[in-house]
Amino acid sequence: MKNLFNAADYQELVRRMDALTPEAARQWGKMTPHQMLCHLNDSYVGIMDGRPLGSRANLLNRTLVRWIAIHSGMQWPKGVKTMPAVDQLQGGTPPVGFEADRATLLASMERFASKTERDVHPHPIFGPLTTWEWQRWGWLHADHHLRQFGV
Repeated sequence: MKNLFNAADYQELVRRMDALTPEAARQWGKMTPHQMLCHLNDSYVGIMDGRPLGSRANLLNRTLVRWIAIHSGMQWPKGVKTMPAVDQLQGGTPPVGFEADRATLLASMERFASKTERDVHPHPIFGPLTTWEWQRWGWLHADHHLRQFGV
């Protein structure tokens, strides 16, 4: 299963992010490509640096939903409401410059790819994750949003 620890999987995401344009048409949701870059960055940074992201963690999300989302291999569903702290229309970081925000995201993703479960805060929905689960989640989250824009 693809994850950020695997160099080929990581480079695939970098290539896809490099192919993203500000004009890319979204296939679902409300975000623009630029907002998506900031959303992903806020997600990685919030988990690494402990920025308050809120919580929807409960027994069902920490067990069954976590297993389905991270371990089952199925694509994530479209239209799941994001946490307000990483929603660019609410509490997320507003976009500034597309290329600068892409570079910031790539730097954060690289930093995140070196993290272990001891280096990060609990996921706001799934709770604490293992190192492998974090790296799988990091890949899946980026993949989900890149697919949102056909990249």
